[in-house]
Amino acid sequence: MALPALDDLIAEVDRRCDTAHRAGGQEQPDWLALLTVATQLAGELQGLADDLVEDHVEHCRRHGSSWTEIGAAVGVTRQAVQQRFQAPHKRYSPETTTEDLRQAMVHVKQAAVQHRNNYIGTEHLLWGLTAEDNSATRLLQTAGVSPEAIHWSVETRLSLGVSQAAERIARTPFSRKAIAIAEARSEQHGSDRIDCDDLLIGLAQVGRGVAANVLTEAGFGPASPGATTADTHSSQHG
Repeated sequence: MALPALDDLIAEVDRRCDTAHRAGGQEQPDWLALLTVATQLAGELQGLADDLVEDHVEHCRRHGSSWTEIGAAVGVTRQAVQQRFQAPHKRYSPETTTEDLRQAMVHVKQAAVQHRNNYIGTEHLLWGLTAEDNSATRLLQTAGVSPEAIHWSVETRLSLGVSQAAERIARTPFSRKAIAIAEARSEQHGSDRIDCDDLLIGLAQVGRGVAANVLTEAGFGPASPGATTADTHSSQHG
C-alpha cells in the first residue's frame, strides 16, 4: 500500500477545517485553525505509527526475541527500547478497584497461567470479565449480548504457550491501553474505583486485539445500549 502523499494530508486538513476558509470571506484562510487541525491529524498518524511498532514489538517478545535484538531492529539501545515498550507492572490497590474487578482479575491471571502464557492480553481480560456475574456481564446483557457466548468465544481463541507460571505477568500494550481507558472512564463518571464495566468499555474502545474482535463480532461496542449510561455506572459502583 502507498503511504499518503503530503498533498492528500493537506487536503484532509482543509476538509476537516472547512470553516477556516469561510469566516467573512477573508482572502487568507485562518492559518492558526488549520495548524490546530494539522497538529491533531499528525497526532493521529503518530499514534497509529506507535501502535504499529508496539504491535510488532509485542509479537517479537511473545516469540522469544530478546530486548537487545528488538533494540537493534528498532535502532536504539536495549535500555531505550525497554523503557519505551516495557511499561511497569501496575498493581491497583483495593481502594481503586471494586471487589468484582479484583475477582475478575483472579480469573484473568488464572487464564494466563493455565494456558502457559507469559503475557496478559485483551483475550485474558475479557475471559476474566465474563467468568462470573458482574457489571460487565450485566452491561453485555443490556446490549443483548450473551456473556456466556463471549466467554466461550474467547476460550476458543486462547492459545497454549510454553511459559512457566510466573508471579508477575506483563500486560500487552493493548491491555494496558484498555485499563487506562477504564481508569479514565471511572474518573469521568465521578467514581474512585474501577469496575468491570469500565474495563469492558476499555476493551471495546481500544478497537484492536482479540477482545475487541470478539466484542465486535457479537455486536457490542462503546455505543451499545447501556454502555454510556452514567447513572447505571454510578449505581453499580455503589
